[in-house]
Amino acid sequence: MTSFLMGSTTASEIAAQLTRLRHQVGAPAVGMVLTVVVVCDESNQYDAVRAVSEASREHPSRILAVIPREREEATRLDAEIRVGELTTGEVVLLRLYGELTEHADSVLAPLLLTDIPVVVWWPGDAPHAPGKDPVGVYGQRRVTDARSAPDSVAAIKSRIHGYTPGDTDLAWTRITPWRSLLAAAFDQPVGKVLDGYVEAEPGHPSARLLAVWLSGKLDAPIHVTESKGPGLTAVRLRTRDGEVAVERHDSRTATLKRPGQPDRQVALARRPTSDLLAEELRRLDPDEVYEETIRGVAGYDGF
Repeated sequence: MTSFLMGSTTASEIAAQLTRLRHQVGAPAVGMVLTVVVVCDESNQYDAVRAVSEASREHPSRILAVIPREREEATRLDAEIRVGELTTGEVVLLRLYGELTEHADSVLAPLLLTDIPVVVWWPGDAPHAPGKDPVGVYGQRRVTDARSAPDSVAAIKSRIHGYTPGDTDLAWTRITPWRSLLAAAFDQPVGKVLDGYVEAEPGHPSARLLAVWLSGKLDAPIHVTESKGPGLTAVRLRTRDGEVAVERHDSRTATLKRPGQPDRQVALARRPTSDLLAEELRRLDPDEVYEETIRGVAGYDGF
């Protein structure tokens, strides 16, 4: 790994240094397919940068971590450039002080690769309307995580009010395997679903999204009930012929139950943040199913 520290610098100086380092390590910018902007604080920057670096292995990227620091200090920009660490691209940590904490977009503009899509991720606090945020406007996709909010259920409910096509949330990404497994459970007729339950630890945002998605797909009331967790633990759907259920017992496997068929063990692993991000980096078009689901949350009474 090549690392370079720059104190009290400018965005243009950082861009010039990136060019020099690329020539030194033989990593041309033309090989990059994404710019990923991570807006985080000092307390979570290590985990966030590591996760997005691992996720970007299949998508060579320039990773720009925006880390606002003390607003009361004199205005300055410190940078740390890393090339050839976990990622196949570049990592730049941008620490903003003073008035720059309010103008991260002006720092980022010279560092965005020309004609390369941008993904913006907030691993912690996220703006109410990501698509209208000064940094968020750069992104074709904007990724938030309701689970990091003090009230994650309220955060999910509020997503629709600031929604812009291209927004998504990792609370939604986490249920992709659940949605795939439940869809497969209906490959063979099992009867009309009358009602159902999603079981999860208290305040779990993904449970709410899964319940709304199922309710819309099955045209049946699906409610959320609490369990001891961790996370999502079960989905139970009552049909005229019996119960369709997915019960997760540990962090790797679950049991699929269908009327008239033997129980089956299936893979349903809890995924690390890097895997969730990798899924989101694979698509840059708006997620219409997510939009439809959070619009359904607004009128959902099963919370």
